[in-house]
Amino acid sequence: MWFTFAIIALLCWSGSDLFSKIGCQDQKDKYSHLKMVMAVGLVMGLHAAYEIFANGVEMNWHVIITYLPVSMLYILSMAIGYLGLRYIELSISSPICNSSGAIVALLTFATKGISEDLPPVALLAVALVAGGVIALGFVEANEDEELRKARQDASNHHYAKSWIAIAIPVVYCLLDALGTFADSIVLETLNEDSANCAYELTFLVVGICCAIYVLGIKKQKLIARQELPKYTGAVFETVGQFFYIYAIADSAHVAFAAPIISSYCVASVLWSHIFLKERLSAKHYLSIATVVAGIIILGILDI
Repeated sequence: MWFTFAIIALLCWSGSDLFSKIGCQDQKDKYSHLKMVMAVGLVMGLHAAYEIFANGVEMNWHVIITYLPVSMLYILSMAIGYLGLRYIELSISSPICNSSGAIVALLTFATKGISEDLPPVALLAVALVAGGVIALGFVEANEDEELRKARQDASNHHYAKSWIAIAIPVVYCLLDALGTFADSIVLETLNEDSANCAYELTFLVVGICCAIYVLGIKKQKLIARQELPKYTGAVFETVGQFFYIYAIADSAHVAFAAPIISSYCVASVLWSHIFLKERLSAKHYLSIATVVAGIIILGILDI
């Protein structure tokens, strides 16, 4: 089932990417990333309450504290990622951010070793997924200036190239990789449902802190039309997280599940092409095909 859960998480998180970008791309709103954290915190908090009170998921301080380092790595990486959406296109930031799956696979192989009965084609599949994601990021980052300008003209959003625009998704990538790797270890001792609720409750607390700062201290106002994409993205994020936690909990396949889920940036690039009017080149499609090939191989091996 890990493969099915990973694919669902992939689709949901690509939807979250799209709506988060729409909600955070206004360069005039310097608090948009914190408002996005507020939205995700609220939706996740509601889901956690449902799981605890309706489905009887066990929750206590031990679970929350044990999972707290993982929760904070994820939350910090997401807040930084939302900030980056203000300065860079989704089709560039998403592939860079989601190169974290390749880092997780390498960390897993380095610490746990490579099983003798692991078929070579499995390693090839991981390499295809990781390599395709990374290649997509390089293609975007090194795109011809004229083509880049034409794409931005079509989407009516222009961004100035700067080291900050690239550095932000790189920082996200590193933090998310550490969180994913730590997740696979911590989940060996915690129930998946309890761990997920602990993460959501932690996100709720962080969201409340952001609300106090943005609404209380900075006296910012929330406009429904501007906030709707954020909450839509938050719903996709929460559903994706629900299925992600089960995919990554299978420690025997974490080196496969992580690259698959990280490749949701491929769908994000497609959504940006369709809805944000960003255009793709032949090199983009070649990178996407490489990632899809790796996913298919991993799926066949699990049957």
